[in-house]
Amino acid sequence: MFEDQELIRRIARKDHLAFQMLVERYQALVLRTCRSLLDDPENAEDIAQEVFFQVYKSAEKFRYDSSVSTWLRRIAINRCLNFNRDNRKFRWLTRLEEALENKDRRRNAFRTSGENDPALAFQEAEQKQLIRETIASLPEKQKTMLILNKLEGFSYQEIAEIMNTSVSAVEACLHRARVNLQKKLAARLKKI
Repeated sequence: MFEDQELIRRIARKDHLAFQMLVERYQALVLRTCRSLLDDPENAEDIAQEVFFQVYKSAEKFRYDSSVSTWLRRIAINRCLNFNRDNRKFRWLTRLEEALENKDRRRNAFRTSGENDPALAFQEAEQKQLIRETIASLPEKQKTMLILNKLEGFSYQEIAEIMNTSVSAVEACLHRARVNLQKKLAARLKKI
């Protein structure tokens, strides 16, 4: 079994077996990354294939200053962002909705059926919708980093590597995202 960087060297020489090994090793990671940023599974699969096609075409450009997994995530995220920009469709909300629904399911598991309050359920649904719409209105970079951190669970260091930036830039961007989210939510709540 070859180390990741050796696989990249071999792929740069157009070694098909090395490419197959890399795909098998990282297919799940790339697909999971694409699915976290695109809500349509078919689009996520298409973008994941494009990621590996790009790796095959540009393996000689790998700089060996980061891990192969970080490089693959970076390519996947950039491909997803480009797809969203090109299609003017933002598919972030479905993943956020799923995360919120999973949280609700866990919370509701502790309730008995007699304790469910329809008015409370309606209020919670309205709050979730408001949050989803507000997150959708954030600038794309803030939205991406927020999803990577809050939904995908990546650390600031991991996001910095994936987004090819510094940890302090990630911290600043996430801080701006939270401030913007709070301001936008406050403004929308005043209108209600």
